[in-house]
Amino acid sequence: MPIQQPSNQIKLTNVSLVRMRKGKRRFELACYQNKVQDWRSGVETDLDEVLQIPNVFLNVSKGQVAPNEDLKASFGTTDTDKIILEILKKGELQVGEKERHAKLQQQHATVIDLVASKCVNPSTKRPYPTTIIEKALTELGINITANKSAKAQALDAIKQLVAKQIIPIARARMRIRVFGNAKEAKKYRDTVVTLIEEIEDESWSQEWDCVGFIEPGKYREIGDLLRNESKGRANLEVLDMAVIQEGEEAL
Repeated sequence: MPIQQPSNQIKLTNVSLVRMRKGKRRFELACYQNKVQDWRSGVETDLDEVLQIPNVFLNVSKGQVAPNEDLKASFGTTDTDKIILEILKKGELQVGEKERHAKLQQQHATVIDLVASKCVNPSTKRPYPTTIIEKALTELGINITANKSAKAQALDAIKQLVAKQIIPIARARMRIRVFGNAKEAKKYRDTVVTLIEEIEDESWSQEWDCVGFIEPGKYREIGDLLRNESKGRANLEVLDMAVIQEGEEAL
């Protein structure tokens, strides 16, 4: 049902609440759905597009506006603009059931994709389809949540998959060689190296020659970088798909 503010009977629809406890009171803001995260990430800068009403409430659903004495006691000021900014920055966004479910589904898919992209079958050295990874995680009883980062959950899942071997699986890295004219390489070498997890060998003569290990997903990025920076004169070769059994490296 729409929320009403008794003083002027303004109907608030599609409300997202931002709540913050300060002192002995809990304060609320009535915001437009999806706009709070946009504001926090810097995509939205106009508060009029974020707030349904520029008031600080004790209870939005009852239309109960916070009195100045409560604001002063909790925030040390009655400046509503400053208080609203503090609540928007530090308050807890109340997510509806539909939004919560959508966020969890997105997180679930992200974790599965991360695990699938960073692991291989050690016999074939090829990645598994996401459906097989998902089934294996289900058998392990791994529950993906929306409150922990996808990278952290994927790393934990990889460790458990490698340890339990429900399916033959290992962390994967690609062994590559990058080489090109030494003078030109000085322009792009440092950037390329940031994308390499481990340098096995590096030498300088008339050519810069570097052998190292990367995550498979970095291969295209390095290739694009070399094409742009060397005008296609640098070379990128895949030497091998290396398998890491312990699965301990950070994502």
